[in-house]
Amino acid sequence: MQENNSVGIVAAQTAHFNSPLTLKSGAVLPQFDLVYETYGTLNADKSNAVLICHALSGTHHVAGKYSGDDKYPGWWDNLIGPNKPLDTNKFFVIGVNNLGGCHGSTGATSINSATGNPWGSQFPVLTVEDWVTSQTLLADYLGIQQLAAVVGGSLGGMQALQWTIAYPARVRHALVIASAPNLTAQNMAFNEVARQAIITDPEFHSGDYYAHGVVPRRGLRIARMLGHITYLSDDVMDEKFGRKLKQGIQYSFDAEFEMEFYLRYQGDKFAGEFDANTYLRMTRALDYYDPALAFDEDLSLALRKVEAQFLVVSFTSDWRFSPARSREIVKALLDNELTVSYAEVTAAHGHDAFLMPDAHYHNILRSYLSNVQV
Repeated sequence: MQENNSVGIVAAQTAHFNSPLTLKSGAVLPQFDLVYETYGTLNADKSNAVLICHALSGTHHVAGKYSGDDKYPGWWDNLIGPNKPLDTNKFFVIGVNNLGGCHGSTGATSINSATGNPWGSQFPVLTVEDWVTSQTLLADYLGIQQLAAVVGGSLGGMQALQWTIAYPARVRHALVIASAPNLTAQNMAFNEVARQAIITDPEFHSGDYYAHGVVPRRGLRIARMLGHITYLSDDVMDEKFGRKLKQGIQYSFDAEFEMEFYLRYQGDKFAGEFDANTYLRMTRALDYYDPALAFDEDLSLALRKVEAQFLVVSFTSDWRFSPARSREIVKALLDNELTVSYAEVTAAHGHDAFLMPDAHYHNILRSYLSNVQV
């Protein structure tokens, strides 16, 4: 039985591409798969399609459940569905697992047809530009020439921005949420520490751990623990955990504070679900993205061919992708006399706020999307 406002039971699909794909690095993938899900109905003239671009550890499973007993709906289920802000009565929504991902799309865990073994360390390093290129091929596969909107938070927001730069005629609206035009040095530093935790794990084996039947679990745990610290605001961490102890001081180095239990749980959970080579490549794509680089660091010049209308959203407590970074995008769009709406949402959850069912935030999205013509 379908729950109220839910897209209900969903299933992943696979699009196979036989033509070679040349990546920004110059590497070539001879063929590849993209795993995706869709919600809602594509209208007759195919003008109501909305692409959701995921963040670092996201997947194609954006909304709905895989069975009636499934306890975990898609990662943006609070946003997408009948009469939700991204209304599937109106829009045909597409979620895709990025190329290089570890949830079905071709990546390091996939079999390299040339060797018969997993790609492992030989899988190329990808960029945001490569993801957007592959996403256009998925749109072609679905017969969609122009998207009503591209929506993404964090790394997903970078992809939405890149869509408007690389394929200006193929997207009418871009919703860039909790994102930035590039990473700060501090953000790149966090990524490097996380990568080093993985690379220096004795079980990493230079990226070819599959052949050894092991997983660099310790490195993945530390990488995820570090990430979670940056995703939450200080206020939320204090409110949720503070300095609370589980059982009193034990005078040991085992987990004693509730914060420690939380971080270890998140690290263990992630290490059991995510691929280390994928994590390395996702964070490197974040580091590399800088559309202004080819324009003498002039973002306004980089956006000069953009045609889409924009909604840019930031959150006051997000210190990893601060509101100031969103305002850089807004200024560059306005410099090109483009139509842009900007909202800075007061929220306590830090960077993770873009995933939360905050009423004010959702009403902003609802209002904007209700005016998108299909």
